[in-house]
Amino acid sequence: MDGTLVDTERLWWEAVEHVAAGLGRSLTEADEEDVLGRPVEHTAEMLSRATGAPFTEVAADLHREFADRVRSGVVARPGALRLLDALAADGVPTALVTASPRVIADLVVEGLGAGRFAVTVTADDTPRTKPAPDPYLAACRALGVEPASCVAVEDTRTGVSSAEAAGCAVLAVPSLAPIAAAPGRTVRESLEDVTPAGLRDMITTREVPEPSDPSDLTDPSDLPESSDLRDSSDPRELRVMSWNLWYGGTKVRHHREKQLKIILESGVDVIGLQETYGTAARELAEALGWEYHQAGENLGVISRFPITGRLGAADPGFYGGTGVRVTLGPDQDVVLWSAHLDYTPYGPYEASFDGLAGPELADHESVRLGQVREILAAMAPDLVARDTTPVLLVGDFNAPSHLDRDDSEWPVTRAAEEAGLRDSYREAHPDPVRSPGHTWSPIHTEHEDGSGRPEPQDRIDYVLYAGTGLKVLDSRTLVTGTPRTWPDVEDNDWPSDHAAVITTFSLGRVVRSD
Repeated sequence: MDGTLVDTERLWWEAVEHVAAGLGRSLTEADEEDVLGRPVEHTAEMLSRATGAPFTEVAADLHREFADRVRSGVVARPGALRLLDALAADGVPTALVTASPRVIADLVVEGLGAGRFAVTVTADDTPRTKPAPDPYLAACRALGVEPASCVAVEDTRTGVSSAEAAGCAVLAVPSLAPIAAAPGRTVRESLEDVTPAGLRDMITTREVPEPSDPSDLTDPSDLPESSDLRDSSDPRELRVMSWNLWYGGTKVRHHREKQLKIILESGVDVIGLQETYGTAARELAEALGWEYHQAGENLGVISRFPITGRLGAADPGFYGGTGVRVTLGPDQDVVLWSAHLDYTPYGPYEASFDGLAGPELADHESVRLGQVREILAAMAPDLVARDTTPVLLVGDFNAPSHLDRDDSEWPVTRAAEEAGLRDSYREAHPDPVRSPGHTWSPIHTEHEDGSGRPEPQDRIDYVLYAGTGLKVLDSRTLVTGTPRTWPDVEDNDWPSDHAAVITTFSLGRVVRSD
């Protein structure tokens, strides 16, 4: 509604700007993420937190200022009314989906003509609003249609995230902030030349691109989108990701929005997270409409499927492991553990900079070896039952693999292998020379000490698995865009210092062991 059908996005910005100024705070471009496309409550919480003003008073002031501006008259966006009339003439049911409250939406709809919409969904009508998928899913249910048969017309990145998470094709017509094109998403400057036939084409020509080279660091446009035609109630494939978020992503501007975009476009199902910075697992899951498990300040798992069990210590510390049981469908579970091991001493530095080799390098892995053995001991019951409930161990091991380098035993990955875990990336790409799969580091090309020495590049993040119920279809590393190198990273599209690892498994029928 706001900024797409009517020119209220600017009115909303002006209302927020007015209220913020009264609290002694000036809005900047950095505030767009917390203002554009957001419900009143979200923006009120942001201003309350930033200024110390009571939340209820800020929210009331925002409601009043925005409503006053809407009542003074709203102007339809170019081409909006013509497109609505053309859809009505073609018999295409249309829903209005907005993050604005019902009282504001009703004012706008009255001005546009209530008969133009079969359904209206506002921030008051679902437990969560944009960027969660709930409002678009509610609109599709009310219209009696599948999301894959719908085109959502949006003007903000928050709204686009919501629609794409629900599984809709998206026509983006940016109002105040730019929106990039992506698979399943069309970007236009206005609605003036948009027709019902053009909207139909956005669905019928929607394609899932095939990756060109699975051994490369891959842009998300090379990966299937989250709304591909997979039946989440009885999946035949499982896409698993390991991702070190790097201080929760906070080194990069708009990191949370970028993380959500990456997750949605990669089409992953379950993610083992490291460096969650305390709240990242919860915030990402709530925005996506997923379930989550947070273990201490550093480890977490988020899943589009129900998390039906939590394993290991509630707070394993900064380094360690945590696990969950995920129910994929009737009589079909998997267990996934996310791990983060200590980074000191770092073997590749000792090999490249200090000249250590063989036994010395192996001896210096003792801290990480002890940590992985503790995790494997906690996983022992799961590993015993792996042929009825497949098991995954993902994470940042801060250690190269014995399958990649022959200058040491590299005992950490060997210990996982001896416990029955297989390396999915190396199974998909057996040749470490042709497909090195480096995950450290897309932003470090030179060592941080200023010496100019090249930073050793290695594969230190893994998706390991065990059990006859999983078969590797593909595994790849993921980095979006072309990241600038440290320390000029603030505007990177990729909000991490590690590449992620994504493995797609086919699922055999398994029977839950409980």
